Amino acid sequence: MRIKTMVIIIITILLTVVIMQNTENVKFNFLFSTFIISKLVMLASVAIVAFIVGVLVGRPGKPKYVQGTNEEADRTKKQPGTLSDEDKDYIS
Repeated sequence: MRIKTMVIIIITILLTVVIMQNTENVKFNFLFSTFIISKLVMLASVAIVAFIVGVLVGRPGKPKYVQGTNEEADRTKKQPGTLSDEDKDYIS
């Protein structure tokens, strides 16, 4: 098992224990409203939102190409079986 997997399992277990120990109701102020909500629900919802944000931020993006780079080289790479002029001179 990988180290990353073990760390994720340990963090999940610790988070579950902390959430289950905090089940009493608390007052929660949000902007101009006050809610009475269970700590369990609040901690679980914050953990889920943080996980989703972490996944979205941490995933690799699509590679971006800089405008004005060697576009001619990119076109010849996409066409199999084509040789540049230098290669043709070298072969002949």
